[in-house]
Amino acid sequence: MYMKTKYLLFGLLAALVCACNDSNDSNSASYTETKLSEAPEWQIDWTNNQERPNWTEQDFSSIYENWTILKVQIEDELQPYVSDGDMMALFINGELRGLASPAVIAGGGESSNIKYLLKVWGNESGSETVNMSLRYYNQTLKHIFTLSDNISLDSDEIIGIDEDYIPAFTMGSAKYPMVKMVSAESLLTKAGITPFVGNIVGAFVGNECRGTAVISSPGSTLLILYGRTDGESVTLKYYDVERGVLYTLADPVKL
Repeated sequence: MYMKTKYLLFGLLAALVCACNDSNDSNSASYTETKLSEAPEWQIDWTNNQERPNWTEQDFSSIYENWTILKVQIEDELQPYVSDGDMMALFINGELRGLASPAVIAGGGESSNIKYLLKVWGNESGSETVNMSLRYYNQTLKHIFTLSDNISLDSDEIIGIDEDYIPAFTMGSAKYPMVKMVSAESLLTKAGITPFVGNIVGAFVGNECRGTAVISSPGSTLLILYGRTDGESVTLKYYDVERGVLYTLADPVKL
């Protein structure tokens, strides 16, 4: 088969990372403190209001000569919302080339809502650039997640994919199309806060959670910020579990 589907959007994700450690920034304290008796439960609301797409299965075998199987697994963030009514589709240059419902467990007859076996069709020669778009409709959330990229086909690539592909659909959200990664520890240190492993950091626009992460090993915590529009101001909050104190940073981060 002709596709390099496994590498979809890897380059895009790498380009989103922001170190956020300007050498000219001082470490003067820039936050407010609030005492909390319990740790906050921050969570992004992925619900949307999109209608179910009218993707329709075709007689692909009468149109296309080649096919490959794409094994897709839903990322952890969206797994709590999966259902039998979800759909997965793949488009190439705007044309539907594959459509699937959740995979059926062999021998059990039940669906595995987090996995898809997507048979993808095409006639491409393997020496051109195409726009590949993987689209996932989540019925519970009423949300169509889309990952797209221009792929240079290579006829010398090995046919098919021998492992699950776990696309970062939350990076292609219709609700939050703007995505930025920042270093949580760098931003906290800049504000005069010493981050400790196990504490949580969150991003907010007003009262709406736009990202959350748990501080891991020192210097390695990436916080993903999700935005509705370019240029939004995001406020960071940090909760110290041991002290029971919520820190709210004064300086916002721009999307």
